[in-house]
Amino acid sequence: MLTRAGIARRLLLVAGLALLLTLTGVPAQAGPGGGNCPPGQNDCHVWDDDPGVPGGPGGPGGPGGGNPGGGGPGTAPKCQWEGRAIPCYSEDLGWFNNGDGCYYKLTEGPTTPPEGQQWYLRTCNGGDIGNATVVLLDGPPPGFGAPPDPEELARRALASISLLPPRIAVTPRRDTGPGLVGLPVWMWASRGNSYFGPLQASASDRGLTVQIEAKVTRIVWTMGDGTKITCTGPGTAYDAKGPRAGKTSPDCGYDRGYAKAGTYQVSLTTTWTVQWWTGGGTRHSLAPQTRVSGPVPVRINELQVVTR
Repeated sequence: MLTRAGIARRLLLVAGLALLLTLTGVPAQAGPGGGNCPPGQNDCHVWDDDPGVPGGPGGPGGPGGGNPGGGGPGTAPKCQWEGRAIPCYSEDLGWFNNGDGCYYKLTEGPTTPPEGQQWYLRTCNGGDIGNATVVLLDGPPPGFGAPPDPEELARRALASISLLPPRIAVTPRRDTGPGLVGLPVWMWASRGNSYFGPLQASASDRGLTVQIEAKVTRIVWTMGDGTKITCTGPGTAYDAKGPRAGKTSPDCGYDRGYAKAGTYQVSLTTTWTVQWWTGGGTRHSLAPQTRVSGPVPVRINELQVVTR
């Protein structure tokens, strides 16, 4: 049986752990224009670089991974407090009850509990430091003893990897001069698994392991004049001395070119498909993730006709 001093020490320890959980469990904000970042992942930024600058390294183990209980875009988190997704289970705090915003964990109280009742360590306000008390209950509260949620583990695994927006380039490029109305435009992006996948990760809890795989399944360029072009891959870099110089791109280009002179802002949106599974079981999907690259400017001039 714990003494009152022992109970006080346990409450102080749990309160400190609750504060740490609270500070590290705040989900990342959505990216620009409603960009879809999973909670805890901070790589949903827009790259605004000069054309032709190669992308940097990235991939598994990158930034993020702070919120194991968060819900992905379009999916309500299983456990939340004041709009913030939090873990449904904590080894130190126990199980979370969405009804009252408190964690519950079996503990020893100041007296032997009556038959049919049990002492619980209750930490309220989503695990707040000032709301840890020992209470006597007739039975376990809602959510107590629930097994790990595999979809929650899938979101935790997703938060541990970085789905990076690739750096993009176009031709004509501003360091070599403007293009001309009606001539083809080439677009391409930095290659690599960090930008297009596939990437794998896993997360485990109480004997259950969930694996995920993320890969880009849609690549859409926004050309700045109302045109959107879908490509099947990162595209081919333009070579002014290559066999296709002055011609259309073999795999990713704006072949008819711009109809009017002007400066256009070109951007790229990559959409990631994320699948998860347990063991050798059926694959399921999380909400798609999007990353936006750019914009980069393209200057187009009028085609001058010379007569004699």
